[in-house]
Amino acid sequence: MYSKQTVEKLVGRLREEYAAVLKKQQEAVAAIKEENRILAARVSELEAERGNVAEALIGAAREGEELRKEGAREAANSTKELAMLIAKCRLLCNTLTAKYPDAEDVRSFASFVDTLRGAAGEEDDEDTLDMDEVLAPSKPLDLEKLCKDLGLMEEEA
Repeated sequence: MYSKQTVEKLVGRLREEYAAVLKKQQEAVAAIKEENRILAARVSELEAERGNVAEALIGAAREGEELRKEGAREAANSTKELAMLIAKCRLLCNTLTAKYPDAEDVRSFASFVDTLRGAAGEEDDEDTLDMDEVLAPSKPLDLEKLCKDLGLMEEEA
């Protein structure tokens, strides 16, 4: 039915078609491998960047927390300094009032001290004595704090 020459032509044509299809498939595989290599490199770059971003965020969070703590410490120190200044002014005012009860500038200074105490949020209850607390204290007495509050002892820096 088929001659040897026809079969050889058919086989040759099939080989050429197969070779062309195989070449196309090999080129497609090579292109996909190259694209995969490029994408894998990009993924590595992005993972490194993600690690850097995570480290930066963690560092920024730590720095923010430190800044918040430092701000709170500075505010507390400022409040303590203001309280000490007010206490010293009050003591000086009491001394001056005792020495010069009728002096106008002493009354003016006393008014200033009252204004300063009001601006700082101090209340006048500070000078009153709670006898119940004296007779039966609700917490242990801190003599060092008491001496500092009364201006008998300087606070350590």
